[in-house]
Amino acid sequence: MSAELRRQVAGAVRRVLGEPGGGLDAYGDPPGDPGLFGPGSIAWQVHSDLPSMLVGGISSLMLQALHPLAMAGVAQHSRYREDPLGRLQRTAAFVAGTTFGGRELAMGLIEQVRRVHLHVRGVARDGRPYRAEDPELLTWVHCAEVWSFLRSYQRYGPRPLLREEKDRYLAEVAQIARLLGADGVPESVDDVRAYLRRTRGSLEVTPEALEAVAFLRRPLGPAGSGALGHRVVVEAAEDLLPEVARRALGARPATPIGRVRARLAMASLSGLIRWSVGPSVVLQAASARARARPESPPLTGRARHAAWRPGRRRDAPAPPGTRSRASAR
Repeated sequence: MSAELRRQVAGAVRRVLGEPGGGLDAYGDPPGDPGLFGPGSIAWQVHSDLPSMLVGGISSLMLQALHPLAMAGVAQHSRYREDPLGRLQRTAAFVAGTTFGGRELAMGLIEQVRRVHLHVRGVARDGRPYRAEDPELLTWVHCAEVWSFLRSYQRYGPRPLLREEKDRYLAEVAQIARLLGADGVPESVDDVRAYLRRTRGSLEVTPEALEAVAFLRRPLGPAGSGALGHRVVVEAAEDLLPEVARRALGARPATPIGRVRARLAMASLSGLIRWSVGPSVVLQAASARARARPESPPLTGRARHAAWRPGRRRDAPAPPGTRSRASAR
């Protein structure tokens, strides 16, 4: 019974998130490459916890939808309605690849996104022009995302982070936003809170935002498949939102009993997911890569000749009656 339950839960997670972007082998090379963060980083710790990333990811999409220019770009250029799983899997692959991949993989993914952003531009419902490579929009999307990841990890992760660790996390992941073209990226808890206060006046609920959030509330995949688990994740994601955002997006009013119920349900689901899926295989592959000894480049020319001579090891003493080059000088 337990083995069958484990198999079903793990299978459901794989169907939603897909396989690691580029396949698991993409995270094993090159030996010795720590990537953009490396072992010991808070980014590896936070982003390797699947349950809290699921909640934080849904919550971040809801929060991002409140910026009318960011939402206009999604509504006019994204295929999330026709291919919701594909959109989710591409986003998960980007986060995993930039977090755990070697530097070449991470930078390649960032460059792909930057090229796509060049073509995402238009006019929002209120007549304002937008473009995806706008540094201010990139900063908004980044802050909404990583703040949601962090808050979700604090609530549903294995161990809440200390204040210094939270600041470290935000400083680490800020480099991704800067590499994508963001400007003035907050790098601490105080900075993010101040940024969100300043941005509040720019946020509003548009019909596109309500449509996107209603779409997020619907289970992915066939009807009834994972519907209960999806509902638990969505309610936990809405619970992470500021109360003003919850009301604006049409979430049910938060009550003390409702909050406790949502958090207990998600805590139980988190344990079930960790038990079923096990440790992150991507984290394991990345850790092994970072610990591995870098491969030495092939020797050529004089270096190769000096390293090896037929019939004699490089460190062998010179034959009697001969002198080494050093002693002959």
